[in-house]
Amino acid sequence: MSATNEIAPAAARTGVAARADGLSKVYGEGDAAVRALDGISVGFERGRYSAIMGASGSGKSTLLHCMAGLDTPTDGHVFIGDVDLTTLSEKELTLLRREKVGFVFQAFNLVPTLTAAENITLPLDIASERPDQGWFDQVVDTIGLRDRLSHRPSELSGGQQQRVAGARALVSRPEIVFADEPTGNLDSRSSQELLAFLRSAVKDHGQTIVMVTHDATAASYADRIVFLADGRVVDEMLEPTTDRVLDRLKSLEG
Repeated sequence: MSATNEIAPAAARTGVAARADGLSKVYGEGDAAVRALDGISVGFERGRYSAIMGASGSGKSTLLHCMAGLDTPTDGHVFIGDVDLTTLSEKELTLLRREKVGFVFQAFNLVPTLTAAENITLPLDIASERPDQGWFDQVVDTIGLRDRLSHRPSELSGGQQQRVAGARALVSRPEIVFADEPTGNLDSRSSQELLAFLRSAVKDHGQTIVMVTHDATAASYADRIVFLADGRVVDEMLEPTTDRVLDRLKSLEG
């Protein structure tokens, strides 16, 4: 595929969970200004597992944070479904993130005084909503930690903690889950457990996941990879394998 900064033409965006249109992000001013994103337009389809890859400084985490409403674009628009995040007040944005978006970050961000079960339902508790017990049971069985639900984070391994964080992101049935280097602090076995869990959430439950990663093996779990360089979309890959991803990264670095 030829390099392009426009992956999904507007007319073709059907069933898109999130998209960016002409998205730019500049940090600093004048001679010290850094353009982290440079006019990116890209869409992420519902019910698919997408990955964002690129070298350090390519803009992948900035793109994810802008798409998730955690950072404010300098120019352009970001949509979750049909809602333009750039038109929302901070209060409206907070509500949208709570109701429509799930997050899994490299740091587990679990509350140490709560059990695994309480950490999983925390977003719903904050919103004064009761979990759907059937869905909660499905998520818990998917992460394979039913016998650890009464344990606090200090009593869980790193992989178990990250799977709890993944379950927390899914339990409210968000429209989309954003994952930023979710395997960054995990050993290889724990990484495989988490990635298999995310893959299952997409395949078996129709979840939509967008994940930033630098790891070719992690990216191979995705349906599609978007590659960034210098704040621009330069390529994409469907049905990736670890070897194909490594080859593509080498060609981009070259």
